[in-house]
Amino acid sequence: QALAGLSTAAETTTAEKLLRAYEDLFIGLGRGEFVPYGSYYLTGFLHEKPLADLRATMSRYGIERSEGVSEPEDHIAALMQMMEGLISGDFGQVATLDEQRQFFVEHIGSWAGHFFKDLSATDTDAFYAAVGALGRVFMAVEADAFAMTE
Repeated sequence: QALAGLSTAAETTTAEKLLRAYEDLFIGLGRGEFVPYGSYYLTGFLHEKPLADLRATMSRYGIERSEGVSEPEDHIAALMQMMEGLISGDFGQVATLDEQRQFFVEHIGSWAGHFFKDLSATDTDAFYAAVGALGRVFMAVEADAFAMTE
């Protein structure tokens, strides 16, 4: 249902609308409607201990910040890319299931579901609300799947 909702929302939007909505939701004047960073969701502030912990984990796996990126590494999109890289072996070798679970639990699972729940409730833009709904379901599935492997 969440994927169908995203598909429907994608059919009824344009690149211009998405760009404007992205600006409103995540950048805004001073700050957008949402702050998509783990440290903010967990502590209420940017650049806090969750970011330091993530940077230590990144170092352990040889994950480096992309050149030209000024945002903190605990941005939801960056974390999704890191998780994908651990699963696919983009950082040298495929991370074990235990390593994948640990990364998810420590850096994503503790806050991303809340972020996606909040995003799914926005009335600013139907597409991003649908992204939030799909993200929320995806986080729940991942948490359940990792719980079965413990």
